Amino acid sequence: MATALPVVELAVLMATVFSSVHHADVIAHRLGEPYGTLVLTVAVTVIEVALILSIMLAGEGNAGLARETVFSVIMVVCNGMVGLCLVVGGLRYGEQGFRLPGANAYLVVLMPLATLTLILPTYTTSAPGPLYSPIQLAFVSFVTLVLYGVFLYVQTIRHRDYFLSDSGEDHGDGGADPTSREFWESVGQLLVALVAVVLLAKGFAGSVEAVVTAVGAPLDAVGLLVALLVLLPETLAALRAARRNELQKSLNLALGSSLATIGLTIPAVSMLAMALKQPLELGIDRHDVVLLVLTFGVSLVTFGGGRTNILPGFVHLVLFATFVFLIFVP
Repeated sequence: MATALPVVELAVLMATVFSSVHHADVIAHRLGEPYGTLVLTVAVTVIEVALILSIMLAGEGNAGLARETVFSVIMVVCNGMVGLCLVVGGLRYGEQGFRLPGANAYLVVLMPLATLTLILPTYTTSAPGPLYSPIQLAFVSFVTLVLYGVFLYVQTIRHRDYFLSDSGEDHGDGGADPTSREFWESVGQLLVALVAVVLLAKGFAGSVEAVVTAVGAPLDAVGLLVALLVLLPETLAALRAARRNELQKSLNLALGSSLATIGLTIPAVSMLAMALKQPLELGIDRHDVVLLVLTFGVSLVTFGGGRTNILPGFVHLVLFATFVFLIFVP
């Protein structure tokens, strides 16, 4: 009975998350690329911030949860989600193409953002431990928002064609476009679902760490659990796109999620942590730094030619399996 309530809370929360992403997907289908995936990533970011803050502030607090969740999101997205999409698409079509400038745009922003928020805090000296001082945290949050804002300008206005399909057209998902009434109904229901997630997160936060401890898992697994929860609907959408030979849309969903996680989640959590005077540990351990650098190195090779197949997909899946294994056997 001690774990029954948290399991029910998790089931209800997952259903609400799926509902949120479903309505975001309807809106995305009406708006088209790349605005559609932008709506999805913003919705997921709101859910993620709500879960992180609720768990950080529950009980004695968890100063490192934002770090663990953001790092987990990068590993889940850049290795797990990307690996699955490349394998699923490669097994069905042999090779798949994507827009090389679009993939490069994601990576050129993602790598410095990850370094500034996850690696650099360990080596600064203004505050002891893997933390930024308040002024450093404010500066990094500001430049993170600026970089993400410039990326959004490039994605939606300046070079929108970088993020369309390989032929430069937006094919959609093959279904009929939602009507105007369905569109506005989804907008309203998305807002209701996001508010419900925020409210449910508070109850979920109170017991998730107790359950993780009860089953003998390390506390670092909480960050992985949050990442998997918020990314599961987007992962399913990315896999569906890969099966339809729309790898560019899969990459928009996957890499866009990791960018939004850093570009929006870190500044939001940082501002609230400073306002509430809560410590915020951001610097990752040395073995995590190795995995992060290796992930970016492999990603540069994977997305360096404009076409891909199952081989890099399996490499990314091995890196993801290594990440999960090291959580339980550090």
